[in-house]
Amino acid sequence: MKAVLTHIDDSLDARLEQLIDWVKIPSVSTDPGKKEAIRDAALHLERDLDAIGLETEILETPGHPCVYAEKQGPAGSPTVLFYGHYDVQPADPLDEWTTPPFEPVVRDGRLYGRGVADDKGQVHAQVKAIESLLETRGKLPVTVKLLIEGEEEIGSKHLEKLVRDHKSKLACDVVVISDTPMLAEGYPSLCLGLRGLAYGEIVVTGPRQDLHSGAFGGGVANPANVLASILSGLKNERGEITIPGFHDKVVPLTSGERKKLRDLPFDEKKWLALTGSPAVTGEEGYTTLERIWARPTLDVNGMLSGYTGPGAKTIVPATARAKISSRLVPNQDPHEILSLIEKRVLELAPPSVKVEFLRHHGGKPYLGPSSHPAFEAARKALATGFDTRAVEIREGGTIPVVPLFAEILEAPCVLMGFGLPDQNIHGPDENLRVSCYRGGIRSIAAFLDELPRTMSK
Repeated sequence: MKAVLTHIDDSLDARLEQLIDWVKIPSVSTDPGKKEAIRDAALHLERDLDAIGLETEILETPGHPCVYAEKQGPAGSPTVLFYGHYDVQPADPLDEWTTPPFEPVVRDGRLYGRGVADDKGQVHAQVKAIESLLETRGKLPVTVKLLIEGEEEIGSKHLEKLVRDHKSKLACDVVVISDTPMLAEGYPSLCLGLRGLAYGEIVVTGPRQDLHSGAFGGGVANPANVLASILSGLKNERGEITIPGFHDKVVPLTSGERKKLRDLPFDEKKWLALTGSPAVTGEEGYTTLERIWARPTLDVNGMLSGYTGPGAKTIVPATARAKISSRLVPNQDPHEILSLIEKRVLELAPPSVKVEFLRHHGGKPYLGPSSHPAFEAARKALATGFDTRAVEIREGGTIPVVPLFAEILEAPCVLMGFGLPDQNIHGPDENLRVSCYRGGIRSIAAFLDELPRTMSK
């Protein structure tokens, strides 16, 4: 691997310039006006993959296209499928960026621009690792496939059908995804699990219109007050979710898993500083890492009711609504959890109002088979790429395609991300450390080199 790693380091500046060219394309999937830019970003990637010697094609969907590519390795070698996305979040508010979001620049060791971390920079690291192996050796040690989509930021709504329709084309021994963060700078991280998601909305309706609070207040139910009461009835003062049946299928952490989390070099004060909150809180009896990685949650994501403009308007509002989400852990199912939430919400509803529960979307949690040889290859590869031992983490967020791939392709998903918690994904001044980009290329190249040996044991 020495020659490959040297080649990666020597070509780093040129590859950063290539990444910058890609990031300049404003592939914002939520904006209908950016449809042409999104296709331009897909075609840009297709040309890059074609230029390094992969067989490429555009897989059309009813929405934005996917880019597919493959390169055969030695007969009988493992097949690795890389997944990522080239679409990005909107850059608003633009006035909070230090430099324009689609004019990426390197500043103080970081590359700034929309999509540099989520997920163009990490996909680019995968591509350049493959290119480095081909340029130094002329061949790959494994068969590689890539599926890079353009709708991740809008829910990957056409991906499941595409994966099912192209199951044989996408067949593989392991899926590699680089869309998770590292624990901290200097700690390359292998992510073993993701939380799932159940998302819904509570709508409380009282009078047919807003009423004068002096003439009617105290005589009719106030939907905002009722909504507050319902929400307070879903959790107790210890931070525990009190919905009957909610925890029935939760897989608790073992004592060994809890010890591993306690032993991680997690700086709680530094983590808290990133949030701007005055103190940590959460379910009693658990550490912060356990709360954000391995325990289910129930959060209000937004509330709307009554008059919120300047000055006073004394009314009893006609309606109140709250959007709520629950992060799930193995083996919770989003559909079951939404049913349990709905049942409890309706039980808490008084007869003086009408209460509806609207179901939106969800995603299943994932816990990887960490004893699989691919995970051992990933541990060794990360140590090679970053010149230090890797740590094992979980991630509190949700990547719905992970359990989808595991189910349809029947392959383990190895989550090797190269960003940091302070990279501001989805926010102003999104960034990716150049050292993490370098380590990502080196780690992916080392993983492809190591996998045949671990898989043959």
